[in-house]
Amino acid sequence: MAGCKTKTICFTNNKGGSGKSTTCANLAFELACAGKKVLLIDGDMQLNLSLSFFDEERVLEMAECEENLYYAIKNKRDLRGYIVHTPYENLDLIPSSTLMSQIEYELFTMIQREYVLKKCLRSIYEKELYDYVLIDAPPTLGTWVINILCAADYVIVPVEASPWGLFGLANMFDFLNGISEMTEAKIMGVLITKVDERKNYYKQTREILAGYDNINVFETFIHVDTSVEWAQDNSVPVSVYKKSTRSAKEFQQLAREVMDYGSR
Repeated sequence: MAGCKTKTICFTNNKGGSGKSTTCANLAFELACAGKKVLLIDGDMQLNLSLSFFDEERVLEMAECEENLYYAIKNKRDLRGYIVHTPYENLDLIPSSTLMSQIEYELFTMIQREYVLKKCLRSIYEKELYDYVLIDAPPTLGTWVINILCAADYVIVPVEASPWGLFGLANMFDFLNGISEMTEAKIMGVLITKVDERKNYYKQTREILAGYDNINVFETFIHVDTSVEWAQDNSVPVSVYKKSTRSAKEFQQLAREVMDYGSR
């Protein structure tokens, strides 16, 4: 990997239920299948990203020990010591903890608190251990999300194709603009998720997004697919659960878009 700069992408939306964790997990798997070395960071106390690759017992075990993201950030540790290998080649994870509910309090007293995560990642970046670092952010706007954005090169914003899917999106963009002097992260694109073409919400969502200046919308969109839920229930990526399913092919297409974007 000599000479290959690690690209860090965070997945954020201050509205829950947008498909952040699902997108982060399945995109990471498809990038890994394409031969890219990928590190996932579960930044959300809900543990959904961790549950995408490990069963509940294992996830709770990782959450309750001291080898997870919460303790790494609290103690300002090198994140290399918190990496867990997933069952899949080229794909590693730094697990979360339910204690992440306290992370804002922990950060409050720290000097340069907005850059703690970035500093914890420094050795991973310097040694170029991964092609991509993908970070799943919680559905909030605060110091911890600022940390994630300050560590990121790019932002993907998943948006649900529903009557309330765009609710708060303007606030999200205002928040990103408000911290632009602190982070160099660029919006890679908005990804429309949970599309049901029997309804008109996808078209409406795309038309509204077209009204935002300089905001890319991915050509790929993700349909509603029961295979995604079954995959989550089995703690596996959708392509592992059923490679022929429509959503699996869509995540493969999204991975190609992301890799093409990164090669510009």
